[in-house]
Amino acid sequence: YNGEDIYAEGYDMKGLRSKVGLVFQYPEHQLFEVDVLTDVCFGPKNQGLSAEEAGERAKKALELVGLDESFYAQSPFELSGGQKRRVAIAGVLAMEPEVLILDEPTAGLDPRGRDEILDQIDHLHRERGMTIILVSHSMEDVAKYVDRLVVMNHGEKAFDGTPKEVFRHYKELEAMGLAAPQITYVVHALRERGIPIGEDLTTIEEARDAILAVWRENRR
Repeated sequence: YNGEDIYAEGYDMKGLRSKVGLVFQYPEHQLFEVDVLTDVCFGPKNQGLSAEEAGERAKKALELVGLDESFYAQSPFELSGGQKRRVAIAGVLAMEPEVLILDEPTAGLDPRGRDEILDQIDHLHRERGMTIILVSHSMEDVAKYVDRLVVMNHGEKAFDGTPKEVFRHYKELEAMGLAAPQITYVVHALRERGIPIGEDLTTIEEARDAILAVWRENRR
């Protein structure tokens, strides 16, 4: 929708903003308060909630992202990169959106921090039933976690399906400047060498189980 379409359909922009939470790339750059709890309270206070109500929302949001009360009084600037990002995500969650959109949520994080953030996002989806949209150029980020994968190319939808369906087109993805998860290339290399494993394996765990099954069969 463009702006005219939204108003023509009678959409309430203020109401829409209250339902959709957006976490920008490097959201920790937006942290500015003296302590974690005060920072997470900022959004709910702007929604018109009292200090007490904002505090309750902030505490629930911090719990959802795995940060307990020992973090409340800490300066957000003294936290690790992954912890800062959790605080930033909590600041959006405290406004209780129905849909959470995250732009490149693992950008700039080391592998451990990346896994922690993605696991926490997955936990939010499972525990709260929240619709979560990840915007990412990293197929490693999405392979394990998402139910539906939409690939955009020059503003047009190129593929739309489950990760297994989309990663079958790994050569086309490469042509668009996107690499499939590394395990996809390992699986296809093994198949080319005559090892009978499925081509739709998109996670390390799936590939491990398939290889072990072939190994056990060959031992009989």
